[in-house]
Amino acid sequence: MPRASELKKGFAIESNSKTLLIKDIEVTTPGGRGGAKIYKLRCVDLSTGGRVDERFKSDDVVDTVDMFKRAVAFSYIDGDEYIFMDNEDYTQFTFKKSDIEDELLFVTEEIQGLHVIVVDNNAVGLELPASVELVIEETDPSIKGASASARTKPARFATGLTVQVPEYIATGDRIVINTAERKYMSRA
Repeated sequence: MPRASELKKGFAIESNSKTLLIKDIEVTTPGGRGGAKIYKLRCVDLSTGGRVDERFKSDDVVDTVDMFKRAVAFSYIDGDEYIFMDNEDYTQFTFKKSDIEDELLFVTEEIQGLHVIVVDNNAVGLELPASVELVIEETDPSIKGASASARTKPARFATGLTVQVPEYIATGDRIVINTAERKYMSRA
């Protein structure tokens, strides 16, 4: 069983007889000497769908749940449901838009490296690749002579995502974005 400091986003854990899927982890360090880091986990209760916050010290032992990941491709949209298809056996996994809203900001038809998290034969979440390539739909005009380390400007994508990009980037450019930090990495 892992310690709280070893947990990652997308893990399924058992806490207070509930099965929880970790959506986000916030780490805080107390001001005193020798204080252990505190891990605040924002989770989704897999049985009710409700949001749950849990706190653990870095050396607390946490019960994890058996889970596995299946490589999938985005298939189609049916109303407010998004359907993904397994790359190996063509099984379809369906998610409600509200359950995967954060992940949908990075999902396009050509996304590679997407995985579905499966717990007890139920698809419970999407795992994004570390980085994705997206085409800028709208941004301010590029400025000639702008350096790579200069100021940034907002860029909007067709998925609804907005990130800060350097001033020399223009509308229509294809860029690489870090999915965990939601930050510009480079041109594609």
